[in-house]
Amino acid sequence: MLFQLLVGSAVSAVNIVIHSLWTVAAIGWLRNVALTASGRAWLQLSGVMVATALALMLAHTLEIVVWSLAYLAIGAAPAGSDLLYFAFVNYTTLGYGDVLPVKQWQLVGPMAAMNGILMFGWSTAVLFEVLQKTIERQASLAKSP
Repeated sequence: MLFQLLVGSAVSAVNIVIHSLWTVAAIGWLRNVALTASGRAWLQLSGVMVATALALMLAHTLEIVVWSLAYLAIGAAPAGSDLLYFAFVNYTTLGYGDVLPVKQWQLVGPMAAMNGILMFGWSTAVLFEVLQKTIERQASLAKSP
């Protein structure tokens, strides 16, 4: 059981690093785009939010691939299972239950779910921060001569 927790924690840590780096890069890129953009405020705000959401979805997909590779490396899923599907179901906490981990790795699925919940919460916070900063920037531009 301890080894399962260690493996799950290690994969979670890799995903936290990925999410951190990806988030910092996306925010930096979006800040540059927002600072150089001109035109209608609502269109700019919509574009920034769509770009942020898509960038974060790409990060989550990469993190799910990391989980699927971990499942492959440790043999956590039954033979013939679609590892990417299994990782998606666990990470998103969907939990269909049609693919179950092998007995010796049954704690890894819930750890993936815990990791996914944390990363989705983080992404939600990032989306709201980007929204708030973009609105603040637009308001300051509207006030300046």
